[in-house]
Amino acid sequence: MTPGEFRLRVCFAKGGRLRWLSHLELVRALERVVRRAGLPYAVTAGFSPHMKIAFGHALPVGTEGEHEYFDLWLTSYVRPDEALAALSAASPSDLEPSEAAYIGDRQPSLTAYLNVAVYRVVVGGEEELSVQSVDEALRTFVSAGELRIERKGKKAKVFDLSRSLREEPRVSVAKDGIEIAMSVRVGPDGSLRPEWLVRSALEQASIAVPRVHVTRVDTLVEVDGGVASRPM
Repeated sequence: MTPGEFRLRVCFAKGGRLRWLSHLELVRALERVVRRAGLPYAVTAGFSPHMKIAFGHALPVGTEGEHEYFDLWLTSYVRPDEALAALSAASPSDLEPSEAAYIGDRQPSLTAYLNVAVYRVVVGGEEELSVQSVDEALRTFVSAGELRIERKGKKAKVFDLSRSLREEPRVSVAKDGIEIAMSVRVGPDGSLRPEWLVRSALEQASIAVPRVHVTRVDTLVEVDGGVASRPM
């Protein structure tokens, strides 16, 4: 971090119609929010300077996020509550910031720091589902130990479920279907997308599920000892 700059971490939610934004579109949308908020943002050096802003792990298109994060470098100090109020006033309703705090300059980048993603998956469809049938399908699939995703024209992705899953998925009844709580490890090479696991498990059990709604509830930092916490 350049001397005289302040690193502000912001927690925000992405939902509703804006869940269909790509990561690049999200970056541009939040840069516009920062400009409208009138915050004294820093810019990079070089021939093509741009806003100094950095994000956590990208959300897949169509996935909602309840606690997403970005770091914004400022050229002068603004009280966190004032910065949050300015960002909130400049944000669309489906891209609402909820918290802001300054962090130390020695902390790693968000993508290097955050290593656990917590998801809520709601499945439903024309076929009536039960907690027991979904739970049994997931347990059977996870016990096999591997998920293989075939990709057209590309090498297949293979996930070791004992390493990709931080804990066993938990199944319960939701208002609009069956809810699956899932905690996934995140690394530099990406992570297991929960809808891949859910659809594969249910298809193997011959359960047709046309609707899968995914929300990333949080992204966390897991340290030695297995304790996971938020990055601010």
